[in-house]
Amino acid sequence: MLEAVNLAQRLAKADYKAQLPAMQRRLHRLQRACWEAKLATLVVFEGWDAAGKGTAISKLTERLEPRRFSLHAVRQPRTFETHLPWMWRFWSKVPNWGEMAIFDRSWYGRVLVERVEKLVGKKQWRDAYADIVSFERSLANDRYLIVKFFLHISKKEQKKRLLKLESDPSTSWQVDAEDWEHHRKYKKYRVAVEEMLERTESEWGPWTLVAATDRRWVRATMFDTIIRTIEDGLERHGYEVPEIDNWDEADDDPSDDLPAED
Repeated sequence: MLEAVNLAQRLAKADYKAQLPAMQRRLHRLQRACWEAKLATLVVFEGWDAAGKGTAISKLTERLEPRRFSLHAVRQPRTFETHLPWMWRFWSKVPNWGEMAIFDRSWYGRVLVERVEKLVGKKQWRDAYADIVSFERSLANDRYLIVKFFLHISKKEQKKRLLKLESDPSTSWQVDAEDWEHHRKYKKYRVAVEEMLERTESEWGPWTLVAATDRRWVRATMFDTIIRTIEDGLERHGYEVPEIDNWDEADDDPSDDLPAED
């Protein structure tokens, strides 16, 4: 699947600056519509180290209603969590109906880093595919909309970004030996990613593969995908999809200026 991603895709700065405010306001309005309809949304970000997951999430949440979403940066399970069913820590983060949960990495770590780094046995990560599909299907059957992104960059681009982060004192802390170890295992991770995409693609939880070489392209793709998923979900569940220009006093002023983008 990854070979089909055109990593040269870019969005001109002028086009991006023209589109972003409308997309942010549209998503804010849809967030409110989901609250009123009691539909929940899960947004999952997976991708290579240094692919830009953090900056994409920052832009995504910039104009969302903060009381209606939660953000989870998933790391290795804590000691007490290793004595519980492995999916427990993700079930515990499922949002209430009407709310949104954003995952910076997710349950897919079981079939990616835990697989490649041999943190779990072969049977555990193989069985995880069925657990994941069942988990997502259960949520989709119970008023949850699921959006999954994989941010893709080449090995060469990843090395370039890691070196750039290391060279800047303000960002060097973001790179450690583990990042470089993952980089050296790029081919092994790619095999794991390909199998993950193939075995967990579903009607209720489709993957969106994003060419992440250009951050403006990433953000535009991200907003467009989430907006379309929520609009389709509202319609599918029998709720009215808000008009695009249906603003009221509670919405952000469409004329508000946004921070400048590089």
